[in-house]
Amino acid sequence: MRLISAVSGVQIPAPPPVYFMIKDPLIIDYKNMLADSIGPKHGILLKEIGSLKKKASGILRKTSSERAKGKLPFLDLPYQDIKKIIGISEEISDSFDDLVVLGIGGSALGAIALLNALAHPYRNILPKGLRRRPRVFVYDNIDPDQFKGLLDVIDITRTAFNVVTKSGETAETLASFLIIRERLKKAIGAGWQEHIIATTGPQKGALRKIASDEGYMTLDIPSGVGGRFSVFTPVGLFPASVAGIDIEAILAGAQSMDKRCSQKKIEENPASMGAILHYIANTKKGKNISVMMPYSHALERVADWFCQLWAESLGKRVDLKGKVINTGQTPVKALGATDQHSQLQLYIEGPNDKTITFLRVERFTEEIEIPRDFEDLEKISYLGGHSLGELINAEQKATEIALTKAKRPNMRITIPEINPNTVGQLLFMLQVQTVIAGGLHNINPFDQPGVEEGKRLTYEFLITKG
Repeated sequence: MRLISAVSGVQIPAPPPVYFMIKDPLIIDYKNMLADSIGPKHGILLKEIGSLKKKASGILRKTSSERAKGKLPFLDLPYQDIKKIIGISEEISDSFDDLVVLGIGGSALGAIALLNALAHPYRNILPKGLRRRPRVFVYDNIDPDQFKGLLDVIDITRTAFNVVTKSGETAETLASFLIIRERLKKAIGAGWQEHIIATTGPQKGALRKIASDEGYMTLDIPSGVGGRFSVFTPVGLFPASVAGIDIEAILAGAQSMDKRCSQKKIEENPASMGAILHYIANTKKGKNISVMMPYSHALERVADWFCQLWAESLGKRVDLKGKVINTGQTPVKALGATDQHSQLQLYIEGPNDKTITFLRVERFTEEIEIPRDFEDLEKISYLGGHSLGELINAEQKATEIALTKAKRPNMRITIPEINPNTVGQLLFMLQVQTVIAGGLHNINPFDQPGVEEGKRLTYEFLITKG
C-alpha cells in the first residue's frame, strides 16, 4: 500500500494498517515514525515495536493493579463528583468580576491549557455583556513587574483569588498570596476572607491550616495526585468552570479515553503505542528532543502543559534500581503555522535528533473565507476562495511531507474539533502515555527529586540572607 499526497504528488510508503493509525474519534497517525516511511536509520522497524509488546503489556497490568489498590488516583479523576467545584464556581461567578489564580508549574499549567483551549481567545477583553462570567487570570510567576501589571487591571475589591498549592508550602505561590492577603485586608476590611479560595492538599500543609484558621473556601487536591497530573482536579477544573467551560464534558472525554488506554493490544491503545514509539526513538534512534507542534492557537498551551508533564516525569538521573542513566527526552513547543517561520528550518536541515508530534484540528469553530482578489497576481490569487482553516491545515500537511522527505520522524494527532470532550480525551491520553513511557525507561514518573533540590536550596538561601 502506498499513500499519494494530493498536495505534492510525493509517494510516501505506508506500513501495514495495524500499525498505521488508531481512530475514534481522535486519529493518531504513526506512519511517519516508521522505517517504511523514513528508512531504518531514523525510522522504527515493526520488529522493534513487537519486541516491546510484552513489556508494555506488563506495564499496563501493573498500572491496572496499582490503580485497583488506590495508588494511582489520577486515573480515577474522570469519575469524580464535581458538585462542589461547580457550586463554588457559580458562587464566585455571581459575586465577583474577576478570578485570579495564584499557582505555578502544575498548579497553573492545567488551568491555562483548559482556558486557552476552550474559552474565547480574547475572553478577558470581551465586553462583560458578551462574556457574562468573570474574567480569569492565571498568575504563574513571581516577576514583580508582571504582578504589578495584574494589580493595575483588576479591582481587588471585586476580585476572587484562587490560591493553588498542593503542599501548601510552595514559595512562589505563598509569596503572591501574602501580598494579596495584606492588600485585601486593607482594601476591604471585614469579610476579606470571602475573596479567597484555597486549592490544596486535603489534610496537611501551611495553606490548609491558614484556610481553616481564617475561614477560606477550600477545594481539595486528592492525596497521591502530583501537580503535573492534576489538570482533572480542582486545579484545572475550578478556573475552567468559573469561565463557563463545561467541565462535565471534559471528564466525559477523559472517561472515554480511559477505556481506549486500557486496551491490552498495543495496536488499539494510543497511549501504549505513543510511549513505545517515543521510547524507541529516544533510546535506539538518538531522538532526544520531542517537539509538540499544534496547528491551532487554542492548543498552544496544551503543548506547554505537555512539556512539563514529559520533562518532569521522564527526566531522571537514576532508574528504579539506582543505576545512573540520565534519561528523558527534552520537550519543545512549536506553534504552527507561526514557527514554520522560526524553527522549521532547524527541524528539516539541522541535527536529526527530534521527533515531531503534530496536533491538527479537522474542523475549526469558525471558518473565515479569504476573498478572491488580485487575479492577475499568481502569488496572491491562489489564496482566494479558500478559508483560513484550509490554509493552516494545508500548511500542516506540507510541513509533515517536507519532514518525511527529509527522513525526520513525525506523527500526527488529528482532533475532529476542539470541544471539552475532545480536549479531555487528549489530555488523559498524554498522561497515560507518559506513565507507560516511564515504565519503559524503568524510572519513577511521579517523583521530581531535581525540582525538590532547587526548592530546598532556595529556602536555605533566603533563610541565610535573612
